[in-house]
Amino acid sequence: MTTIPSLSYTQVIAALRRDGWIVVRQKGSHIRLQKHLKDEVLKLTVPAHRPIKRSTLAHILKQARLDVSTFKSLL
Repeated sequence: MTTIPSLSYTQVIAALRRDGWIVVRQKGSHIRLQKHLKDEVLKLTVPAHRPIKRSTLAHILKQARLDVSTFKSLL
């Protein structure tokens, strides 16, 4: 099992953008991203925290349908 890294929100968003996610908007300290798939649109919210808690990042990766090793390769 690969451990989830401790990263700032800018690093997380940069990695997600490399995976095809688009920053749609920001309201306060929450940044909304979207990814268009063939049959659906995935949406997730990333908090603007330094660092993002590992448990929060785990939930973000689950919503993004990414495993930790794939995410680390995007960093």
